[in-house]
Amino acid sequence: MTVPTQPKIYHIVHLDRLPSIIADGYLWCDAEVVRRTPTGTSIGMHDIKERRLNELILTSYPDLHVGDCVPFYFCPRSIMLYIIHCGNHPSLTYRGGQEPIVHLQADLHNCVAWAAQYAKRWAFTLSNAGSKYFEDRCNLAQLSEINWQAVQANRWSGSGISSSIKEGKQAEFLLEYCFPWALIERIGVHSEVIYKKVANVLPVGGHQPQIEIKTDWYY
Repeated sequence: MTVPTQPKIYHIVHLDRLPSIIADGYLWCDAEVVRRTPTGTSIGMHDIKERRLNELILTSYPDLHVGDCVPFYFCPRSIMLYIIHCGNHPSLTYRGGQEPIVHLQADLHNCVAWAAQYAKRWAFTLSNAGSKYFEDRCNLAQLSEINWQAVQANRWSGSGISSSIKEGKQAEFLLEYCFPWALIERIGVHSEVIYKKVANVLPVGGHQPQIEIKTDWYY
């Protein structure tokens, strides 16, 4: 499958984190979240966060840990969201289900342009950046190395499905330190109830991404 003409990237977050993101004007990397301790619910797995913070380094930038970057997937309905939906993983402390989780969508090329303007490093991985064996790249000309068929697959495990699909679906885009709220162009939500809660959080007169109920982005 060819590289999409205008690739989109997606970050998932509990809706109760939106007020602090909007107030700060940024999504923060995990290293900065540890320092700031913002209000809201953490939905990640602690052991993987620790590994990304302290062990996993980008080969593109040997002084940069994965946890020093804000992570995005190249698709909604991620495998991580499925883990949240199931709610039975021993490393997951959050047990509130997928409904309060919102997708923040941005445009890849706009993000790279912003990074160039503000001297922030970025990279993308070909698989899960929380694993010990991922490969990363920092050249858009290498986007074709991502398994786009896997990224867009709805079935990524089970009989007859290669393990490479599950690996490829977890490709990530990583932006150093922070990601500006102003680059979020759309918010995908689970239901009308969450739509209204998100709408009430968005600032009057400030940046207001389009909100859409996207049931196909959920399990």
